[in-house]
Amino acid sequence: MDRQHWSRRIGQLDPATDYHEIYRILAVHEFPWDMNQSLSFALYRTYAVPSIGRLLYATSEFTQRTQKRYDDTALILDAILEHGLASPDGRAAVRRMNQMHGAYDISNEDKLYVLAAFVVMPIRWIDRYGWRRLTDAERTASANYYRELGRHMGIKDIPQTHQQFGAFLDQFEREHFAFDEGALAVSEATLRLMATFSPNRFAPRAAVNRFAKALMDDPLLDAFHYRRPSRWERGLADGALRLRASVVRFLPPRKDPLFARQLPNVRSYPQGYDVDRLGTFPPGCPVPRPAGAPPQTDRSGTPHG
Repeated sequence: MDRQHWSRRIGQLDPATDYHEIYRILAVHEFPWDMNQSLSFALYRTYAVPSIGRLLYATSEFTQRTQKRYDDTALILDAILEHGLASPDGRAAVRRMNQMHGAYDISNEDKLYVLAAFVVMPIRWIDRYGWRRLTDAERTASANYYRELGRHMGIKDIPQTHQQFGAFLDQFEREHFAFDEGALAVSEATLRLMATFSPNRFAPRAAVNRFAKALMDDPLLDAFHYRRPSRWERGLADGALRLRASVVRFLPPRKDPLFARQLPNVRSYPQGYDVDRLGTFPPGCPVPRPAGAPPQTDRSGTPHG
């Protein structure tokens, strides 16, 4: 396998119909680290919308159980990515998301913004910090993957293309980014968690915090009333990630997939987990697994539940 193995494989696929396979290759073979980082930043970005950040603060999940909420989000999305929306595991993951979201009065526009962030931010991150830029087919497949996920979540008025997702996200942020005390608390809790991840935990927390903020754009920083980094801080952070990309470019391709459940930063379930039991449980949850549905598995493939 040479470095272009997976890009050639993607080139044989149709982003209109094979979007799930294309997106999975990007996420677990071509850019697993970049996807994890960019999706984490995408979720973090949504805190700057007061209606979202305020709700996350009110639930206390992102401030008192930050690691578990990080893990649950990663594992629910991981089940969909690994098994697909038509699989029992994929359906269980979507059902869990819909149960949690359905317990709160969340507007369609806010759900659509979160969906857009998951489309747009990985594209922008990889184009800037990945070992290669995405092709137009890969951008199209990413948009189609989340369009299908959004449809299963009951989201309306979903954009048709990745360009439309980007335009929606930028306009939404211009209109809605603003300061909120609860959102700031969620942001601070998330930054504290990030400082415990490897290799961040080997550096002073203040340095990790400044590095993370150096990767944020001014509207995001302003929404949290954070100090804008200096030019040298931005240059250092940007240069470090570009240096990483230049090294990765010469590494062999990843033969075995790397899913979120295998990441060392996902730490809440060392004995395994059941997708049906991830997340929060408002009154009426969990819904029992349908008769005959297979159990979920842990990161080694051992059945649980």
